[in-house]
Amino acid sequence: MALRGPKVWLWRWRRNPLKRRGDRVEAWVVLGVWMLTVFTGLLAGTTVSRSVEDGLARERAEWRPLVARLAERAPGAAPANGRVSRTETVWATARWTAADGSGHSGQLRVPAGSAVGAPVTVWTDPEGRQVTRPVTESQACVRASLIGGAAGLCAAAVPWVAGRSLRGRLERRRIDQWDAEWARFGPMWGRTTG
Repeated sequence: MALRGPKVWLWRWRRNPLKRRGDRVEAWVVLGVWMLTVFTGLLAGTTVSRSVEDGLARERAEWRPLVARLAERAPGAAPANGRVSRTETVWATARWTAADGSGHSGQLRVPAGSAVGAPVTVWTDPEGRQVTRPVTESQACVRASLIGGAAGLCAAAVPWVAGRSLRGRLERRRIDQWDAEWARFGPMWGRTTG
C-alpha cells in the first residue's frame, strides 16, 4: 500500500511537475468509475422500482375479491364474544366460481367453527386462481423503493469493484516503477565526491 499524506481535495487534477502519466490515468479512472457507478446504480434502481410498482399496480387492477363458500365445517369452536382475532382463524377448504364460470377450490383462513356454506372472501386472478390480497398503493411504493434501492446498490457494486481492482493494479504498477527507479538512482545518493 502506498504512503498517503493528508487529504487534499481534487489533488488528482492540480498541476504538478512531478505528476506522471500513470497519475493522470488513475485520475481519469477514478472519475470514470464514480460516474459509471452512480449512473448504473440510478438506472438499475429506477428501472427495477418502476417495474415492481407497475406489476403491483397491475395486480391491484386485475385481482378481484369473490365470495367463496366453505366446503367443510371449520375446525375449532366459534368464539363466545363473536369477535374473531387473527389467532382464532383456521384453515378450511372453500369453493368458488370464477368469472368465466369455472369452479375452483382452495384453503382459506376462516373464523374457527364456521359452518359449511358460510361465505368467505377469496382474492382471485383473472383466471379464477386463488391469490393473496393485493398491496395498497402506499405499500407498493415502499416495496418498490426498497427493491429498487437494493437492485441499484447491487448493480452499482459491479463497476465499483471493477474500478477498485483496476486502481489497485495501477497502484501496484506505480509502486513497481518507483522501486525500479529507486534501485537505479538510490545508490548514487550514498556516494560522496572528493
